[in-house]
Amino acid sequence: MSKEITRRSFIKKSAALGVGTVVGSTLVPHITIGKDPVDIVVVKGPDYFINTKIAIELLGGMARYVPQNSKVAILANPQSNNPGTYTKPEIVRAAAQMCKTAAAAEIGCIGWLPLRDWINAGIKEVIDEEGIDLVITDLRDESLFKPVPVPKGVALKEARIMKTFYNYDILIDMNITKEHSGNNLSGAMKNLMGINSPVSNQTFHRKNWTMLLDDITHLDQCIADLNTIIRPDLCIVDATEFVSTNGPMGPGKLLKPQKVIAGTDRVAIDTYCATLFNYNPKDIVLLKKAYEHGLGEMDLTKVKIREVEL
Repeated sequence: MSKEITRRSFIKKSAALGVGTVVGSTLVPHITIGKDPVDIVVVKGPDYFINTKIAIELLGGMARYVPQNSKVAILANPQSNNPGTYTKPEIVRAAAQMCKTAAAAEIGCIGWLPLRDWINAGIKEVIDEEGIDLVITDLRDESLFKPVPVPKGVALKEARIMKTFYNYDILIDMNITKEHSGNNLSGAMKNLMGINSPVSNQTFHRKNWTMLLDDITHLDQCIADLNTIIRPDLCIVDATEFVSTNGPMGPGKLLKPQKVIAGTDRVAIDTYCATLFNYNPKDIVLLKKAYEHGLGEMDLTKVKIREVEL
């Protein structure tokens, strides 16, 4: 059965937030968020499905990002089934339901990780129950990836993007933030490696890889370069629970902020995520490289953030 918010619980939570009225089990998208728009919404609570729906409503509703009859690609992360290493299925479910309510013509979870990963992470069950597509590109076949020049690339001059990606109008970037052995932080920007060919991604990691600054800088420059040619229409980051050690695959020490973060500024979102690890964002090379590309803001004092705790 598809998970639905009960009318009573959603009305109670919505009334507490002052986010508008409720029809059935869905918020009416006339959320009052103040005279000025917000850049990021952070919703904290134990029900990650509800967190996701409220976060998107507080941004103005899914229809703001998903036009009617558009084709929507969801880039979730089913990389491992260890706790704190994969996008929570209930977050995928919430976004899929909201895309359907926005009258999307087609919704697909895309990627090149094998089917077993989607099953083990619990995302395949949600995909089936919600009646959306799972579109897996065979990572062994390079002909299924399109060579794309990276005009602003400093380290990455050409990417190889899944051809199926270009069948969609809208991209929802839906990563889990977590510690990463390659560059300390995985977030919205690094998730885009999930639509780039694994062969191309290998060039992001130098041979005889070390955690020395030169190798980290090369990796993070490549990620920032990749982000100059792919711009998600909406980012939803799972910061509910995640590994702070032994990432990206885990198992590792878990942090449990119980937060879902939504917005369009990838740099600001990843900067916010860095603070959840108690990292100094200025020490994260990727953030600096992305900022230098003009991809977003890394000074959170200049970012309008709305935080809600349920």
